[in-house]
Amino acid sequence: MNNAPIVRVRALHRRFTLRGVLNGVDLDIHRGEFVALLGRSGSGKSTLLRALADLDHEATGSGTVDVPANLSVVFQDARLLPWKRVLDNVVLGLPGAEARQRGLKALEEVELGHRGGSWPYELSGGEQQRVALARSLAREPALLLADEPFGALDALTRIRMHALLRRLSAIHRPAVLLVTHDVDEAIALADRVVVLEGGRLAADIAMPRGADGRVDPLDARRLKTRLLTLLGVTDRFDDPKELPPRDYQRPPVLPVDRGLAGMA
Repeated sequence: MNNAPIVRVRALHRRFTLRGVLNGVDLDIHRGEFVALLGRSGSGKSTLLRALADLDHEATGSGTVDVPANLSVVFQDARLLPWKRVLDNVVLGLPGAEARQRGLKALEEVELGHRGGSWPYELSGGEQQRVALARSLAREPALLLADEPFGALDALTRIRMHALLRRLSAIHRPAVLLVTHDVDEAIALADRVVVLEGGRLAADIAMPRGADGRVDPLDARRLKTRLLTLLGVTDRFDDPKELPPRDYQRPPVLPVDRGLAGMA
C-alpha cells in the first residue's frame, strides 16, 4: 500500500449556527482501504462525509480536507431518476463515447446487466441500490463515499449487498468511507473502524482479517463489545466475564392459558 494517503483530513471543524458538530477531526485513508465510520446519532458522521464530498455548504468551519477529484457518493436512497431507464441512470453525466459500454459493464458487475432497459419502479429496493452502486463504479472513483447505503434494506438483502460491495471494492480498489450505525456491518466490511464521539475521533481500530478476508468469530465478538461500549451501549452478556455458566438453565416456560388467550 502506498504510504501517502489519498484522503487527508486535518483539524476539521464544522459548525451549524451555534452548534459545533466536528471539533478537530484528523483522518487518513489510503487507496484500496475500506474504512467504516461509527458514531452515536448526531455525532457528525454524515457531516464528515458531506465535508469530504464538498456538500456541506450550509456549515461553517475550518481545517484541511484533501481528497481526490474523482469521487462518488452512494446514499441510503438510491436517487434514481424515475423518468430515465436504468442504464441511462447509470451513465448520467458520464463523458465519452464509451459511456454506455462502461455503464453496461458496471451493471453486469452488480448482476443487473439484463435490467438496463428497465424503469426504476420495476426494480426492488435492493436492485435500485445496486444500480446506484453501479452508477458510482462506472465513474471509476478513487474515493467511494457511502452514507448508510443499506439502511433501508431487509436483512437478507443487506447481507448480499455486503458481499457484493466487498467483492467490487477488492476489484476496483477505491478508498471507501462507509458511514453506518450498524456495528456488525462495520466489522463485516471494513479494514478499519473509526468512531466519532463529541465531534472527534475516539477510536481507530484495525480489523484482524484472516487469509479468507473474514474476522474470526471470537475476535468479532470482542470487537463488537468494544465498539458498543465506545458507542455507549452495554449489555452484561456482551462481557465474557459475565456470560451465564455452561450449566445455566433458563426458567421454564409456563403453559399458555388457552381460555384467557382466546378472550384477548
